Formats: sequence, structure tokens, C-alpha cells
Amino acid sequence: MAVDFARAVVDTNVILSAALSPHGVPAEVVDWLLAQARLIFTDATFAELESRIWKPKFDRFLSIERRRQILHAVNVSALWVAITPAISAQSFSRDPTDDKFIHAALTAGPTWLVTGDKDLLVLADSLSALGVRILAPTEALALREFSPN
Repeated sequence: MAVDFARAVVDTNVILSAALSPHGVPAEVVDWLLAQARLIFTDATFAELESRIWKPKFDRFLSIERRRQILHAVNVSALWVAITPAISAQSFSRDPTDDKFIHAALTAGPTWLVTGDKDLLVLADSLSALGVRILAPTEALALREFSPN
């Protein structure tokens, strides 16, 4: 069984977890996706990553240079999509701040949304019909054995 993971939206929490714990599951899945797929970003999803990565609570764990490297790598390697007004008007999550990740996935076409956020994970069944496969990092990693590469 081949699994299409040419494109993936990765939630901010997964990227930050990967940065904070480079040997954990989130880091493993982000590294794997960077090698196998294109990460999808929008202005809104990147703005969230940028605002969160600079929070003082990460000062002990991430140097300024490391944060800059992460943001630069995402910026240059991502597939950037612009959300249409019709998609941005749609509401899906019980936490409206999470809708930007669904909007990115819908705009990119059939894609994965990798997240640890329960408000997004509970939508997995309802959004699969729209071509968005919502997975926890461990679920995404488990599917790598089906990678065509």
C-alpha cells in the first residue's frame, strides 16, 4: 500500500517539540517529512511559529542562532500557499486559532496535517473526506514504512 505524503502541514507544536528534543518522535517525523515531502506554510502558520519560537521560555533550550536556522530552513524549503477567502471563511476546530492549519491543508490539496493538538486530532474522521489526513506524529512515523522512496 503506497501512502501519498508529498505535502504535509506540520503544526507549530510538532516543530517546536522537534527543536527542543532532537531525538524524539516529533524530530524524527519532521526530519523524515523534510526528506520525503514538502512542508506547507501560509503567512498565518509561519507567523505562529515565528511568534512562539521567540518566547522567552525557550531561551534555555534554543539559542538565538538555532531559532534563526529553524525559521530560515522553513522559509526557504516550504511550499507557500495563499488561502482563498472562501477557505478562510470556513470554521472547523473548537479552537478557532487552529483553523489556519486546516486552511493550509485544504489549500494544498490532498495532504497530511501532523499535529499533537487534540483540538485538531478529533477532526481526523470529518476532514478525511476533504482530503486532509490528520495524524499524530507517532501515526505519521508509523506510515513511513509504506514510503515509495
